[in-house]
Amino acid sequence: MPDHVIPAPQVPTIPTADGGAFPVRRVYCIGRNFAAHAVEMGHDPDREPPFFFQKNPDNLDASGEFPYPPHSSDVHHEVELLVALKSGGTNIPLASALDHVWGYGVCLDMTRRDLQGEAKKMGRPWEIGKAFERSGPVGPLRSVAEVGHPSEGRIALLVNGETRQEGDLNQMIWKVPEMISYLSDYFELQAGDVIMAGTPAGVNAVQRGDVMDATIDGVGTLSIKVV
Repeated sequence: MPDHVIPAPQVPTIPTADGGAFPVRRVYCIGRNFAAHAVEMGHDPDREPPFFFQKNPDNLDASGEFPYPPHSSDVHHEVELLVALKSGGTNIPLASALDHVWGYGVCLDMTRRDLQGEAKKMGRPWEIGKAFERSGPVGPLRSVAEVGHPSEGRIALLVNGETRQEGDLNQMIWKVPEMISYLSDYFELQAGDVIMAGTPAGVNAVQRGDVMDATIDGVGTLSIKVV
């Protein structure tokens, strides 16, 4: 194999609760997967076909800090369950979808809402609002052997001690096995792929100096300072 003509980029990783590192290949994010959040974003909460967008693997960040990004004055928090895959394939049956999961974590889908809104109005992609540097704060992953497959439990986010978002994993419109199976019909999923599983209602803006505390029962907690 020829030598690289530039230094090879490092593979982005997420720490695991047992001290290991989970290498990330792709990041799939589902939109409007909680009915109340769909309503607050101005959409019908009925079960419509799922849709996904992507972040970049190196957008995921476990530093505990979120640098307020440039060119925005309206940056929103979205607390989510992260699903980490140990294997994949195409056309994965619903009944075996969970066999491909390595573990779960708590993450945030930080969004430059003003830039996303402009993109929506013009019919353009969302990456400028979603896939910017360190836009995916994430906590340590915990394995299926440790936490099982959480299908219910409180998911919440507090900002400076005040509850902003609160819901239950059982309120997800599209469940984890359904997301895996659906994605595999359109993409070849592989080990290292992660899915950000959607956010409950209550998304709102943060400012520099805010502290965001996220929790998912049975999965973990995550504390992030906006800097």
